[in-house]
Amino acid sequence: MRVAIITASTDVYKGNAENESGEAIMEMMEEAGFEIVFMRALPNDREVLSTVMTRMIDAFLTDLVLTTGGAGCGPSDCTPEATMDIIEKPILGIPEAMRAHTMKMTKRSMLNRSVAGIRKDVLIVNLPGKAQAVRETLKYLLPELIHAVEVIQGEAF
Repeated sequence: MRVAIITASTDVYKGNAENESGEAIMEMMEEAGFEIVFMRALPNDREVLSTVMTRMIDAFLTDLVLTTGGAGCGPSDCTPEATMDIIEKPILGIPEAMRAHTMKMTKRSMLNRSVAGIRKDVLIVNLPGKAQAVRETLKYLLPELIHAVEVIQGEAF
């Protein structure tokens, strides 16, 4: 499976912060045997995020897009909106399951506004912005995300 990782963080994009959550995703995806075809930090900009995701998906470069960051309640957080701008079918259960699972660890996960959905035959999932939350969430979701991609691409039922 080909995976694209996008960190939505103006600070990481400008080099003012480390990309800890993006690195956590990359480590877990590589451990699972997936090919990382794209990994970048982008500014918290709705148009930039949606444009980059659209171009990768429409050029058939990836099977799964995982974003981290930009899904909280901060004034510049816009990852869910950028994702909703481009998806053709929302998958409500993925972010519901993610929040339900992480609520066991911190009530603050209720403030996460992540979404998930399908564009063409690609699954897009907004993950949390903190590295530990990413690890916990991906550990929980990964088997179902793999199955979802297989179903979306007509390889499983």
